[in-house]
Amino acid sequence: MSTSQTSTPLRLERVTPENVDAALALRVHPHQERNVAPVVRSLAEAYAFGETAWPRLIFDGDELVGFLMAFLDIPWNEEKDPTDRRSGLWRLNITADRQGKGYGRFAVEAVRDELRRRGTRQLYVTWEPGEDGPGEFYRRLGFRATGETSGDQTVGVLDI
Repeated sequence: MSTSQTSTPLRLERVTPENVDAALALRVHPHQERNVAPVVRSLAEAYAFGETAWPRLIFDGDELVGFLMAFLDIPWNEEKDPTDRRSGLWRLNITADRQGKGYGRFAVEAVRDELRRRGTRQLYVTWEPGEDGPGEFYRRLGFRATGETSGDQTVGVLDI
């Protein structure tokens, strides 16, 4: 599945028996490990959450450069508002040596495009606050903090 123009080799692919080992070997910068769960945890959660998880690998040509997982139409805070259902970016892991090359932006845009296709109007994301956290990256892409937290993480939203 390609979510970008045909002139670019960037594409998303499903996790398959043929590429799962490469996905599990993907590593972010060591200083980022506290900010994002490893792919193995994400794949376990994708299995547990079934249809509400949308895991994809990010390829540049034949090279695996990252992993993303979106969440689709989940109840956000049922006790406070049972009608509040949200979709967004759950995980984003770009391999350590390929960061800063536009893959993260591509991933966010790919999730945005998928959510638009599904009729969603807002894309949510959470991030670890702090110097090494990805907050500035998300703000540069147009996300704004909602004032909410999810656990210890900042909740951001992008109108799509």
